[in-house]
Amino acid sequence: MRRTVAGRLVAALGVLLAVGLLPWLTRTDPARAILHARYADREPTPEALAAIRAETGLDDGPLHTLARWAGGLLHGDFGTSWVSGLPVGPDVTGALGTSLTLMGASLLVAVVLAGALSFRTLREGARALGGARVRAGTTGAVLAALPEFLLASVLATVFAVQLGWFPAIGWGEGGTVVLPALAMGLPAGALLGRLLDDALPAAFAEPWVRTTVAHGMPPARIARHALRRVLPPLLPQFGFVVVGLTGGAVAVETLFAIPGLGGTALDAALAQDLPVLQACVLLLLVLGLAVGAVVRAARRFLIGPALDAGALPALRRPRPEPGRGTRWAAGTLAALLVAVVVAGLLRDPLHVDSAARLAAPSAAHPLGTDGLGRDVLARLGHGAARTAVTAAGVTAVTLVVGVAVGLLARWTEGLREVVNALPPVIAGLIVAGIAGPGAWGAAAAVAVVAWAPLAAHTAALYEEERAATHLEGAVALGAGRRHLLLKHVLPGVLPPVVRHAVLRVPALALALASLGFLGLGAAPPAPEWGRMLSENMPYVERAPWAVLAPAAGLASLGALAVLLGALRPRLLPRFGRGAAYERGAGDAQPAGRPGAGVP
Repeated sequence: MRRTVAGRLVAALGVLLAVGLLPWLTRTDPARAILHARYADREPTPEALAAIRAETGLDDGPLHTLARWAGGLLHGDFGTSWVSGLPVGPDVTGALGTSLTLMGASLLVAVVLAGALSFRTLREGARALGGARVRAGTTGAVLAALPEFLLASVLATVFAVQLGWFPAIGWGEGGTVVLPALAMGLPAGALLGRLLDDALPAAFAEPWVRTTVAHGMPPARIARHALRRVLPPLLPQFGFVVVGLTGGAVAVETLFAIPGLGGTALDAALAQDLPVLQACVLLLLVLGLAVGAVVRAARRFLIGPALDAGALPALRRPRPEPGRGTRWAAGTLAALLVAVVVAGLLRDPLHVDSAARLAAPSAAHPLGTDGLGRDVLARLGHGAARTAVTAAGVTAVTLVVGVAVGLLARWTEGLREVVNALPPVIAGLIVAGIAGPGAWGAAAAVAVVAWAPLAAHTAALYEEERAATHLEGAVALGAGRRHLLLKHVLPGVLPPVVRHAVLRVPALALALASLGFLGLGAAPPAPEWGRMLSENMPYVERAPWAVLAPAAGLASLGALAVLLGALRPRLLPRFGRGAAYERGAGDAQPAGRPGAGVP
């Protein structure tokens, strides 16, 4: 317990130190950014810049600035804004209240959608003696792959501008929370629904289901028991979504002019307003740690004494046999994506034809042109390497790091919670300040925070694997740590974590594109799918093809990821215990004290 608390404190102090050093890490003069934010038309003369440095304490150095800020916290003082000159506390606490309200509404949408996506599996699994049938769930994958700011723009255009049902911008009036909550909650709910739908078949394939069905237990009660069985390893992901809905909603908050915490932190970082940025990050870290504590308590409540008593068998997902339709759909979608990319690579993505601005699809431009007259197909094809391939590479790195860190669950729990509470954009600003803006810097910034959900998933599964009864038999037979890890632990941990990582490829592509749009990635006019969405969003009504093309690419990428996951038995090697173990036959071992000799 002490070790975990110490890890959280060290990680939180490290993040705050990095944020506090941001003005000294950036390659631009913070005094210039502050002067421009205060007086947009004032010349940055040496005298004016010197006055700014003296007023803000930049001349005193980073350690003195951090010490002064920390001393103020002890008295409940968050400091004074370098830009506005007003106290920071009222603004950031008000932004936190706004973000928490939006988070609650978005979370409601996410939970409802996750339940809807997994309802069919729950119903079939509770009624079928052989367990639920494993499906690809492409609907959830497509929804999870849709960008939040694209959903927000479409919802605002249709329901606010055209139909007039809800306000287009603002906060506080009736109905202002509906559209942003839908834009944020739908992708989050789709991800949770996919993870839940992926885990439920394992619970319904366990022997207790046959027993309860034979005794006539109602299907609804069986479904509740199955939910309780699969929720513990998924609760950390639920916590990650909760924190992400608060600090990661920068695009949605900007579009709807919502004064939330994520947008406030981004504005402060861009303006080099260090006191506001430090206060925002501190509140996000406190929120992340609080959510982590609630998740741990909920997991302990759901599991009960099973982890300590050795009565919790590890979940074994039934090995799906993909049908011809799944294989045909995956092959067709992959061939279509490859054909579009190859066709785009044969065209010039930088050629500007001012006479063909926002031209509709035609023989000359199969997918039309954008606002500058550039061929959309060309930019889509050339942007695939920068977006999809880079996202796949970052996914592979975060998968390796996430599994390695997750296996050290007792040592890294606090680090995971702290990293999750840090918005990716703030991480991007810190990394860009150290390494400079560029494609590699953007990839590193995303990788810095993207491993945390996979590490939390790994740690939750690893905890259950260590409590599985089959390990006692392996230890009794003289199995060593390496054998236990490779043949007993990893076979139960890796498959669901790999599927989880694949589901995050479109989200990582969006994160990379978002950093590029902010000037932290590859410099324009380099084609990226996310930049294509952002650049053409103002023309969505006149030229919807310019937005639909990259959005369809991201959605197709998500659907293909899930379809390939359904083909996993043919694509991924099986470890140690083979098909019988995946069907749930590997836990018929004598019960005993779990975890003996387990790494």
